[in-house]
Amino acid sequence: MQAPNLDDQIAGARAYENLHVPALFKQWCPTLLDAADVRAGNRVLDVACGTGVLAREAAVRVGSHGFVAGVDPGPGMLAVASELAPDIEWTEATAESLPYPDRSFDAVCCQFGLMFFSDRSLALKEMLRVLRPGGKLAVAVWDRLENSEAYAAEVVLLERLAGVTAANALRAPFVLGDKHALANMFKAAGIDPVTIETRTGTARFPGIKVMVEADLRGWLPVMGVVLNEELIQKILAQAESALGEYVSAQGEVVFNSPAHIVTGVAPAD
Repeated sequence: MQAPNLDDQIAGARAYENLHVPALFKQWCPTLLDAADVRAGNRVLDVACGTGVLAREAAVRVGSHGFVAGVDPGPGMLAVASELAPDIEWTEATAESLPYPDRSFDAVCCQFGLMFFSDRSLALKEMLRVLRPGGKLAVAVWDRLENSEAYAAEVVLLERLAGVTAANALRAPFVLGDKHALANMFKAAGIDPVTIETRTGTARFPGIKVMVEADLRGWLPVMGVVLNEELIQKILAQAESALGEYVSAQGEVVFNSPAHIVTGVAPAD
């Protein structure tokens, strides 16, 4: 394994946009934007924007009189985001230090990013800081790994063939699945009351090879894990049997993908 350079990061971000976004992430954009009550003319911040699918959807909603910005610490992700939507303001920054003044936004959204922040409490406080009084915060996190079906089976396969580091990179998105702990985290950051609603989405990949390759060539490099080609081919070969139960009659890989939608409101003065 080796640390990814910028070219690796951009390649990973392209794979993420082309494979993970349509299979997993795009379907959640309307849900999160509804939870944040995003409407025409709003100022919206997408935290941990990745390649920018949520920000792009928000830009359609707010229209020409609104404003959308996306922040992400990954230059590879932002390079792809900027190519796809050059009119959105993209900034390389962490959630723990948002580059905007207090009360800058009507809505702040974070779609499947909170689990990766080094200081989640500080990140939540920062999101609250840049919200205007009465503005809405909407955050999506994945449910527990064991409730995400095929991903649980893929983690077992990765740990056996590629080791704990690779498996943990795939476990990482699911570490905030406990709703009670999640609510306490938000309340401790000053977001109270907080509402958590669990919804079940559908993960849908064209086939096992496409799904697993999306992780090996897309997600793992984003997480700093680059596997050699020989190992990738070995994992892909064994994935056919390991994930076979999730293949539909049409040859697609289809399984439940539940997530928690957490919402809060910035307190009035």
